Amino acid sequence: MTNETTHHHSPRMFLHQLAPEVQKAMIALSKAATKGLEPSLVELVQMRASQLNHCAFCLDMHSKDARKAGETEERIFLLPAWEEAHGFYTEKERAALALTEAVTVLTDGFVPDEVYERAARHFPEQELAHLISLIITINSWNRIAVTTRLAPGAYEVH
Repeated sequence: MTNETTHHHSPRMFLHQLAPEVQKAMIALSKAATKGLEPSLVELVQMRASQLNHCAFCLDMHSKDARKAGETEERIFLLPAWEEAHGFYTEKERAALALTEAVTVLTDGFVPDEVYERAARHFPEQELAHLISLIITINSWNRIAVTTRLAPGAYEVH
């Protein structure tokens, strides 16, 4: 049986080769966005946004990076159902994941006040600014990878 929605992943282009200045700027943005954020939180946020954006390349990358950073398989596997996985994620992580979903999906074109306020209760203002920047950055990476059809599997943790 053939599924017409299945995407065959052969890269359309290698943006990093054709626009190296964009790649360099995105890498710098990624580094700046993570400043002051816990590495495990960074990977959870990046994986959750990548799940929502159906970005297999970024999911592969960030799940490998998360494992290297000490993240448990259990928390990685439960991430799509984080709201139901009580006791596996801290309240701070849950607030960050809720904000990640709101910014990534932009339901009705905005981030609800209650979601923003929940995150603001757990993150000092500067840390919240970096979290928002991280969410925006991973969404940009997802869109690059999905549009250019980067294939998962080749990424190796450094």
